[in-house]
Amino acid sequence: MPESKNGREKIVSYLTDNDISISSLAVMYGINKQDMSDYLAGRKKNPRGNQIILKIISDFKIR
Repeated sequence: MPESKNGREKIVSYLTDNDISISSLAVMYGINKQDMSDYLAGRKKNPRGNQIILKIISDFKIR
C-alpha cells in the first residue's frame, strides 16, 4: 500500500490554516470522527483511508 504521510501532513496543515475541524471533515465525507482522525494520523492504513486522503486532496485542491 502506498505511503500517504506527505498527503496527510498537507491535509492537516490545510485544516489548521483554514480553521476546519476533523469533525466537520468527517461529516463532509460521511465517516465517523475517530476514523477520520486515525486516517489523518496514519494510525489506520487501509484502501478506504487512502481513498479518503486522495479525495480530500482533490476536493480541496491541496498542493
